[in-house]
Amino acid sequence: MALSMYDLSVPVFTRGLGQLTHILDKSLAHAKANGIDPAELVDARLAPDMLTLVGQIQRASDASKLGTARIAGVTAPSFADEEKTWDDLVARIAKTQDFLVTVDRALIDGHEDRAVTIKTREGEATFTAQRYLLQFAVPNFFFHVTTAYDVLRHKGMPIGKMDYLGKF
Repeated sequence: MALSMYDLSVPVFTRGLGQLTHILDKSLAHAKANGIDPAELVDARLAPDMLTLVGQIQRASDASKLGTARIAGVTAPSFADEEKTWDDLVARIAKTQDFLVTVDRALIDGHEDRAVTIKTREGEATFTAQRYLLQFAVPNFFFHVTTAYDVLRHKGMPIGKMDYLGKF
C-alpha cells in the first residue's frame, strides 16, 4: 500500500495536535490539583532565547496549517498570535484542526511536484511539495510539539511518552 501526500500530512498533523491538546489538558488538571498557576506554565520556556509554551503552540499550529495549505495550493487562515491563556491555546489548536479537515485530499494527492517556496531567516527556499512536506513541514511541526511537551515536563507536569504518542 502506497502512502499518499494527504496521508502523510492532514491525519499526521491532526493527530499531533490532538495529542498536544491531551498534553495540555493533563497538565492543566495537574496544575489545578496542585495549586500551580497555569499562567506560570503558559510563559515557561526551556532557555532564555527560546519561545515560551505559547510560542511553541503557535508555531505548531502554523507549521501544520501552513504546511498543509502550501502542499494543497490553498491559502491558510491567518491567526493573530494573541494567545495568553490556557483556553486561548486550546482554542488555537482546535481552530487549526478545524481548518485541516476542510482541505480536500484531491488538492494534495497527485501534486507532489508542486513548487513550494518559503521565506526563512536565511532567505527563500524552494522545494517540491513532497520534499517540503517530508523535510521541512513535518519535522518543523514535531519540533514545536516536542518542545511544548518538554517545557511542560521541565515544569514538573506528569506527562509521559504515551501522552505524546497517544493510544494506538
